Amino acid sequence: MLASAPIRRLSQGPDGLPETSGDGSPWHGKRPRRAASLPVHRSILAVDIEGSTHRTNPIKEELREQVYQLVAGALGMAGIGTEHYDPFTDRGDGVLVLLHPTDDFPKPLLLSRLIPALASLLAEYNSAISPVEQPRILRLRAVIHAGEVHHDGNGPFGEDLDVAFRLLDAPRFKALLREGTAPLAVVASDYIYQSIIRHGYDGIDYEAFLPLVNVTVGLQRRRGWVRLLHASRFPVAVPALVQAYA
Repeated sequence: MLASAPIRRLSQGPDGLPETSGDGSPWHGKRPRRAASLPVHRSILAVDIEGSTHRTNPIKEELREQVYQLVAGALGMAGIGTEHYDPFTDRGDGVLVLLHPTDDFPKPLLLSRLIPALASLLAEYNSAISPVEQPRILRLRAVIHAGEVHHDGNGPFGEDLDVAFRLLDAPRFKALLREGTAPLAVVASDYIYQSIIRHGYDGIDYEAFLPLVNVTVGLQRRRGWVRLLHASRFPVAVPALVQAYA
C-alpha cells in the first residue's frame, strides 16, 4: 500500500486565490514587483488656455480645437514634422507635446523658432475676433522643459512631466498673465534656462526671461523663468482683452 503524499497548503493572495510564481507554480510570500519601464528623453511643451473655467462649454470646445490647430500650425512653421513628436496628449484645457531628440531640431529652436511661431499665430487668430466676441479671445500659458518620460498603457508620466505641469499651473505664473495684456506667457524650467537661454543663442533674448516662479516637486524647489510675449512683437495686432474673460 502506497503512503499518501502529505497535503500541501497554498498561501492565498488578496483575491483569495493561491499565490503563484511567474511560471504559474505556487509560491509563498509577496507577489513579484513588475519591472519598471525605461524612460525616453523628450523635450516638453505644454499649453493651457487661460480662464477656461469662465467659458461656456460650446466656447470651450471651440477654443480647444483652436489650440490644437495653433500648436500644430506652430510646429509646422518651425519645421517640425509629425515624425518628430509623439501624438498630442489632451489636458482638458490644453495640450501636451513631447518632442523627440534630433539633431535636425536642437533645443534652442524651441525658444527661437517654435514659441515665436505660436505667438504669431495666436496674435493672428485674436486679431480676427470681433470686440463683441471677447469670450473667444485666446490667451495661453506655455511651459518648456526637457527630461526623461515614461509611457504606459494610460499615457506619459514621470517626474520631469510633474515639474513641467507644476510650473505651468503655478499660481504666480497664472497671475503674471492675468495681470498683464500679453496673449502668451512662457515659463521655462531652470534646466532649459541654464542649458540654453542664458547662453543667448541666436534668436533668444535671455534678458527677457525672469526668475519669477518657484514650485516644489519631490521635496525640491524648482525655479521657472518667465517671459511675456506681447502682440507688439508680431505683425498682427491683438484687440484689447476683457479681464472678466481672462
